[in-house]
Amino acid sequence: MENLKMHTPDLAKENFRKLAAMFPNAVTETINEDGKVVRAIDADVLRQEISETVVEGAQERYQFTWPDKKKSVVLANQPIAKTLRLDREKSVGRDGTLGSIDTENIYIEGDNLDALKLLQETYLGKVKMIYIDPPYNTGSDAFVYDDDFTVTGTEFSEASGQRDEDGNLLFDMRVNNETNGRFHTDWLNMLYPRLRLAKDLLADDGVIFISIDDNEVENLKKMCSEVFGQENHVGLLSVENNPKGRKNSAFISVSSEYCLIFAKNKANSYFVENVPKKSSDMTLDDDGRYVHNSGKRVLVGENSFNKFVTSPSSDKNYSVYFRKKDYSILTHKEAFGETDQALIADGYVKYFSYYKEKLVENTYTEEKFLALAKEKALAFSKDKIYEKNFSDTIRMKSQLVNREYEAIVRGEKKNFSMELTTTGAGTYLKELFGLSDVPFTAPKNTGFLKMLISLFEEKDFYVLDFFSGSASVADAVMQLNVVDGGNRKFIMVQIPEATDKKSVAYKAGYKTICEIGEERIRRAAKKIKAGNPSTTGDLDIGFRVFRVDSSNMEDVYYLPADYDQGQMNIFVNNIKPDRTPEDLLFQVMLDLGILLSSDIEETEISGKKVFSVAGGYLIACFDSDVTEETVKAIAQKKPFYAVFRDSGMASDSVATNFEQIFETYSPKTQRKVL
Repeated sequence: MENLKMHTPDLAKENFRKLAAMFPNAVTETINEDGKVVRAIDADVLRQEISETVVEGAQERYQFTWPDKKKSVVLANQPIAKTLRLDREKSVGRDGTLGSIDTENIYIEGDNLDALKLLQETYLGKVKMIYIDPPYNTGSDAFVYDDDFTVTGTEFSEASGQRDEDGNLLFDMRVNNETNGRFHTDWLNMLYPRLRLAKDLLADDGVIFISIDDNEVENLKKMCSEVFGQENHVGLLSVENNPKGRKNSAFISVSSEYCLIFAKNKANSYFVENVPKKSSDMTLDDDGRYVHNSGKRVLVGENSFNKFVTSPSSDKNYSVYFRKKDYSILTHKEAFGETDQALIADGYVKYFSYYKEKLVENTYTEEKFLALAKEKALAFSKDKIYEKNFSDTIRMKSQLVNREYEAIVRGEKKNFSMELTTTGAGTYLKELFGLSDVPFTAPKNTGFLKMLISLFEEKDFYVLDFFSGSASVADAVMQLNVVDGGNRKFIMVQIPEATDKKSVAYKAGYKTICEIGEERIRRAAKKIKAGNPSTTGDLDIGFRVFRVDSSNMEDVYYLPADYDQGQMNIFVNNIKPDRTPEDLLFQVMLDLGILLSSDIEETEISGKKVFSVAGGYLIACFDSDVTEETVKAIAQKKPFYAVFRDSGMASDSVATNFEQIFETYSPKTQRKVL
């Protein structure tokens, strides 16, 4: 049996191992702060190995940096001994049943840096879309996300050279404005490690969207270019979230903010057209289908863009004869100037492609053309044949403005509203919560979020928001799933920041932002179900609530050298006394990379509680005094993983026979202990 590591991966060690394997000549030894000899990578040797020219000494190079950037890299790579603990009382099943965990959606209470690390094994490369609305750097001197390395004014001045030779400040560090470098530093150090971790969670065709205002938009783009690669920059949206403009704006009345878009790998990603066309741009054809009035592609007729015919046998060289009365279409191979007069006499009209008295190829092959004809997707003018444009959507533009118009939506005329405003989002929240004022400041509009989510052709993927606030993204996901029958799942992460005691939310009983977000999802789900009773039968409106907590294991499990021999008996029972078998199960799932939303079945075998996860993929028993009968029954189920407590066997005999039992009944099962 193998011991589970029960902590997040040490990314620095993994990166060292990979580099050492690729460039063994760059491995050297150095002395650390404790005076111990440790292996390290010689940066100069490594630079030479990956450079196409000779590297000699320090060279000036283009880079984006700030004080303590290196510490933020270390912070992103450091492992943590923490876990996620399920809160059943707050959880909601897919049908809305409180206390149920039958759902694929996840809500995590805790610092998002910890949460992102805990999700690394399980959701690595599985998230299609990330949307975040991080704190805007508007001049606040501190962030709720208080990472260990966040610098004080004095520390920053020393690191950035803002003191003179006598130690006097060159700038007034008490004033947090844009002339003070720390204004940007704290914000950059807060966000950078989180983006590095978020990138790993994105699928190969995944995309991240980040809302931001003009205080940090330039720095954010530079940071994302470093994390995701400049070549993966997709675009920058201007979003009109305040049409009237801010009253307190100086010089310009600011009416918009931005949304920066980067792909994990731009070559693998694409967006669909998702903005409905105006009904005035569409007309009904003879078959009752809406067709765009302009922009139809010429398939046959005079054409200066297609190639001249060089081979009469080309599959794009053919004449077309069309008879309108019975929609009869025939094709022939003909030379320039030839015409089948018998067909003309029978009521057909000839169409062919030419330019400057020469035949040119038709746009499509004969086979594809006839397939379009069968679908009645062709439009005929006097001398040209066009492909009908049935598309009722256009591509989203980089400038998003609030507007309302009559559109063609899924083949029907409907009023369409592109609603982006913060005030509209606030009004929605007030009505949803039944409060006199907005329970959460500056919420995102679900209309804007649905526009982003619908950019993907797929309808079954994970959407992650690790600055989830009032959980607008979760609301938008559920709303969109109702409209198009999608099965998108959300993962929300929010630090349990306390609400202002003077706020309407606090007075209404919501003591943290997490409580607001969780209640918003419950209320939004009920509203969606009530408004769409015939189409929401299978809609997943639930979410499992987890909170970031310390490891389930006693600290000595990780630092035995710090304890004397008299305390070593703690290894006999290394689980913290307040932890439940369910707590252990989810930590094991995280460690083994099993989705937190997996089905969990609880059974009893020989008087012992046994968990079966994901249809028996993992079977775990954390009880004490486990007998051979229980071990044998689990082995006979042939799970991929079988997990027990290290001290859980009823006797030395059971422990001795454990491996033999599995070798007999399920030799391929990976056996783990904690």
